[in-house]
Amino acid sequence: VQLQASGGGLVQTGGSLRLSCEASGSTFGSYSMAWFRQAPGRERDFVGVISWNGGSTIYGDSVKGRVTISRDNGKNTMYLQMDNLQLGDTAVYYCAASVAGWGMHADAYDYWGQGTLVTVSS
Repeated sequence: VQLQASGGGLVQTGGSLRLSCEASGSTFGSYSMAWFRQAPGRERDFVGVISWNGGSTIYGDSVKGRVTISRDNGKNTMYLQMDNLQLGDTAVYYCAASVAGWGMHADAYDYWGQGTLVTVSS
């Protein structure tokens, strides 16, 4: 499985951005999919995860209430809608897929995209 994250860019505080993660192959619909992020000099941080059918989601405390994860299995694509962006949201955002895992830990994920940079300016 190859994952391609896109949609990053420069946005002002309080603004919105939608990231996409497109997957290759025909098994996307069976994977749990997640977003993580990593700011310079910091560890990778959990953003959120969505179950294979979109029925369940979990969000990290730092973004809860400001982001929404969704997916379209017909398009092999997952989305991250981010609103009210803050300076602390500046990071490279990675999407990840898990064959059998679930949750907030990076070790649960088998495949990773290359990341897309989000920069929030004041």
